[in-house]
Amino acid sequence: MIPIKDLNPHRSFPVVNLGIIALCSALWLYEVSLPKEELNIFVYEYGLVPAQVLSNPHTLLTHMFLHGSWLHIIGNMWFLWVFGDNVEDRLGRFKYLAFYILSGLGAAFLQTLVSFIFGGEEVPMVGASGAISGVLGAYLRLFPHARILALVPVFIFLAFMELPAFLFIGMWFLIQLINGLVFLPFAGMGGVAWFAHVGGFLVGYYFVRLFYRKGFYYM
Repeated sequence: MIPIKDLNPHRSFPVVNLGIIALCSALWLYEVSLPKEELNIFVYEYGLVPAQVLSNPHTLLTHMFLHGSWLHIIGNMWFLWVFGDNVEDRLGRFKYLAFYILSGLGAAFLQTLVSFIFGGEEVPMVGASGAISGVLGAYLRLFPHARILALVPVFIFLAFMELPAFLFIGMWFLIQLINGLVFLPFAGMGGVAWFAHVGGFLVGYYFVRLFYRKGFYYM
């Protein structure tokens, strides 16, 4: 499923959300400008390698602003564009930034734990998807009945459908969880960090109330 837009107006300009998108995009353009050997060094220096997290604690933050492919960066930034503005609107700019980072840290913790148990502790992790998963969790908690215009596969075709957020995001989370369990035996081979998505989502869903601004009502 591909979200096109949410039918959920916001009242403030999403400065932080757009700033995150701009920063991730600028860093990605820097990454693709590097020769292959320099790129590998860069990724191991600023990506999160579970086995080296104690010696390189800065990677807990820096990894969530890097990406691994054009599809990776475009997909992540598109989801952030669709869902992040409303969450920032409800939390406020500074709280939204803190919440975003907390979600990314929660995602990193769970994926690191999985890597140590099932293998892959030497594989670097990059991407904003863990933090963005937290944004989706917050969106589900704050706007469960908001309408999402999405492209949905129907047999071999794609159809435009308006879905309530609880259905769209709920299905998205179920897909992450199922894929995480299916690919768990292959965790040491790299690929998609499914449990980062799961961890970020759970942190976002359960902790958003700590950041919620008074004067608003849940929908």
